[in-house]
Amino acid sequence: MHGHRPHTPASERSRRWFMNKALLAGGVAAMATMTGCSNDSSDTASSSSAAQSGAPSGMPSGGPGPGAGGGGGGGGMGPGVSQVKYKDLKGVTADGTVVDDLFTIHSTGVSTDGLVKAAQAFLDGLSAKERKSCTFDVDADEWTAWSNVDGYARKGVRMGDLTEKKRDLGYALLGVALSADGLTQTRNIMKLNQFLGDSNGGNQKTLTEGHYFFTFMGTPSTTKPWGFQYEGHHVAINYFVLGDQVVMTPTFMGSEPTTATYKGEKISLFRPETTAGLAMIRSLTKAQLAKAVTSQDNGNEDMKAGAGSDNLKLAYAGLRGSELTTAQRKKLLAVAGVYIGYINEGHAEVKMTEVEKHLDDTYFYWMGETKDDSAFYYRIHSPVVLIEYDAQAPLFYHEASSASPSASASASPSSNAGGPPGGGMGMGGGTPSQEHIHTIIRTPNGGDYGVDLLKLHLENDH
Repeated sequence: MHGHRPHTPASERSRRWFMNKALLAGGVAAMATMTGCSNDSSDTASSSSAAQSGAPSGMPSGGPGPGAGGGGGGGGMGPGVSQVKYKDLKGVTADGTVVDDLFTIHSTGVSTDGLVKAAQAFLDGLSAKERKSCTFDVDADEWTAWSNVDGYARKGVRMGDLTEKKRDLGYALLGVALSADGLTQTRNIMKLNQFLGDSNGGNQKTLTEGHYFFTFMGTPSTTKPWGFQYEGHHVAINYFVLGDQVVMTPTFMGSEPTTATYKGEKISLFRPETTAGLAMIRSLTKAQLAKAVTSQDNGNEDMKAGAGSDNLKLAYAGLRGSELTTAQRKKLLAVAGVYIGYINEGHAEVKMTEVEKHLDDTYFYWMGETKDDSAFYYRIHSPVVLIEYDAQAPLFYHEASSASPSASASASPSSNAGGPPGGGMGMGGGTPSQEHIHTIIRTPNGGDYGVDLLKLHLENDH
């Protein structure tokens, strides 16, 4: 069982809880940002410099970036000073050099008419002020200004500030853009964000089901490039559209906890990602494992390609697809298919075809043990896809036993009561667990945000 119970007067006297409370109340923004959970004031009273730079709210513009001791952009600190401007986007590369001719403008045969209509209906339902606040140019820097951190100073329209009718139009758009599994995953992450907030006092605006934002780049069209971004704590969906081509990367999804009962509904997240990864690693021979696995342990934060890592250099590592058997190749594709399957079904098939084309040059990399309840990290990396799964140390939760996350959950004060701050954001001191998982999928070599497609469109059609 995973012990998750609401704060009690006794539990709130724990050293960890008092430290967090004192740090947050005292305005130590860097610590609040690193934990990924800040109080409401950080969202509403952020400095103008932070808002302008895209830094996490309350965080000095010169705060930690990728490679700094705070864990960097990879694990969710947000772009801050490391945000890549749209005009400077190169994308994730293996060595700093973009592989050319990977992407082309072509017809996929998957209509985007319904997507355009749903986006337009949402925008038409907004007031003039709301619409102005969430619309940007198609090549705006707002594309890269996303973060996993709850207290990040976001732009756009906030779902919790909209009427129920307007929110329903927003969910309808997500319902067309995503598959049924993708919509359920997104909504459940939002619900567990509220669960996390409720179990820690319920006074943090950022830890609610409504603290998620829509922004639109360009104007919804069946012929011209446009897209939207939907993001908040533990969710960042970037969705680019050109004709009937769609790119839904980078997409970050995570949660803490990953299993809980919220308003009578039992929610369990990231089980497909976990079980598919385990099935893949367990299929390998001893010789293959020697190439795929670098360590039996994983750290608190191993993700490399999170927020602020748009021009990441990441060398290939692990076991190459060309060394897999037919059965193992199917298992590797099954892992990728979980993440790709969160986009609507037609475009998921298009992307899977692209991924399979480069399967020989796809690498599978693993850190950690391989038990059902192990906290591990894995990565799938090819010229056209980068996927990361990272089990991190819980910041507010701990496992009461070795039971897997399929067990029921209730609230708990901290993953490290009585000890130093720990877990998940490069702070140290916590023990990684399947109760705090981060995932991301990207399209390397200029594919993220549809950058390469937009460049081709501007070069050839204008």
